[in-house]
Amino acid sequence: AMLADPLMILVNHTNKMPENYTFETAECGSKTAVNKTLQTVACNAFLELQKAAAAENVTVWMQSGYRSVDYQKNLYDQKTQYFRNKGLSEAEAKKQAANIVNPPGYSEHNCGLAADLNSPEHTDLTEGFENTEAFRWLSAHAVEYGFILRYPKNAEAVTEITYEPWHWRYVGVENALAIRASGLSLEEFIALQRAD
Repeated sequence: AMLADPLMILVNHTNKMPENYTFETAECGSKTAVNKTLQTVACNAFLELQKAAAAENVTVWMQSGYRSVDYQKNLYDQKTQYFRNKGLSEAEAKKQAANIVNPPGYSEHNCGLAADLNSPEHTDLTEGFENTEAFRWLSAHAVEYGFILRYPKNAEAVTEITYEPWHWRYVGVENALAIRASGLSLEEFIALQRAD
C-alpha cells in the first residue's frame, strides 16, 4: 500500500519518471529565482520546516527544487556537448555527461519532490554543508516535516550517488518516519517493501 503512494516514487539512474506522473507546483518563498518550486504538498511542508528552523535561529534556504524534464534535457545536452568538444565519441560523451547530470526523466528533481537546501553559513552545494547548523537541524527535524536525506554517506553503492548533505527528498511525514526508523536508503526501503 505504501508503494502506491505517489510521494514514494523512485526516480534514479535505472528508474525513469513515468510519462503520466503529473502534479501541481508552488513557489517556495522566492518569486524571482528559477527552480524554486516543489510539488504543492512538498512546498507547503518545506515552508513549515523553514519556519520551524527560523524559530530556532536556523536559516534554511531552497537552492533548487523542481526541474522540468525539458530543463534537465538542456543541462544533459550541454554537458554531452562539452565532452564531445573534448574529442570523446558520442557514446562516451553521453556516459561521461550522465556521471554529472542525470539524463532527462532520471533526475529526482524532475518529480518535484527533491530539494537542494543550503544556508547563509554555506551557500555551495558541497559536502561542507554537513558542518552547518542548518544541516544539524535538518538531520534532527526534517523527518517531522516529511523530508529525508536522500543520498546518505554509507549508501553510495545502492543509490549510485555520492553523499549529498544538501539534497533532501519529500516523501510525507509517515513515510519519512518509517524510512528513518529502518535506517535504510530509499532504494533499499522500497526493495524491502516490494519483497514483503
